[in-house]
Amino acid sequence: MEKVFATCAQAVADIPSGASLAVGGFGLNGIPHNLIEALLEQGATGLVTVSNNCGVDGWGLGVLLDHKRIRRTTGSYVGENKEFERQYLSGELEVELVPQGTLAERLRAGGCDIPAFYTPAGNGTMIADGGLPWKYAPDGSVALGSPKKETRAFNGHDYVLEEGIVCDFALVRASVADTTGNLVFHTATRNFNPLCAMAGRITIAEVEELVEPGQIDPEAVHLPGIFVQRIVKVGAQGKRIERTTTRKREA
Repeated sequence: MEKVFATCAQAVADIPSGASLAVGGFGLNGIPHNLIEALLEQGATGLVTVSNNCGVDGWGLGVLLDHKRIRRTTGSYVGENKEFERQYLSGELEVELVPQGTLAERLRAGGCDIPAFYTPAGNGTMIADGGLPWKYAPDGSVALGSPKKETRAFNGHDYVLEEGIVCDFALVRASVADTTGNLVFHTATRNFNPLCAMAGRITIAEVEELVEPGQIDPEAVHLPGIFVQRIVKVGAQGKRIERTTTRKREA
């Protein structure tokens, strides 16, 4: 199976409107921004995204939000994006908030064909009891609330049943790939990328460096190629620092 595509546009060409997407990254770190830009140009709309956050205004998934291409999103952090806030509170965007560790495990479970699991996270809160606003009406009332989840006691403690996540496609970014799809992530870019890649039925990876099979030490592989169907070499472009913090030079 040939996995290497010449351009991001070719790699995302068959993503249809209404598709679900697991998208890697944390903040602005490790975001597959080139694939996202290609998808914006491709024109798919009504998308359902699963990602730790939804980018910022004008960057990452934020560019799809800016053009109102996302219908629903699941994530664990919603700050840093004014347009996200506006669309959510005005009833234009459906949002499912998930505890960060739970989101990670739901993606991993989906990738491992585990339909559901129990976790203590969220027990005794609206995560378990239901009623979190998933979507608002234009008048500010809650149009759609989260459902009550099943709970079960183990060894005297209550746990919440959470379902695994599987998406039609996954978009991820890696530092190095070989042509069979084995991926290596540099330091913090590992974040949600391997988990999102596992959760996609078709996983597309934009990579900085592409090498031949055997050139990556097997012990250095972070994600096996069995989880990756498409690869695009983009080089080191498409990086952005979310917050620059500096200190004054000493005299």
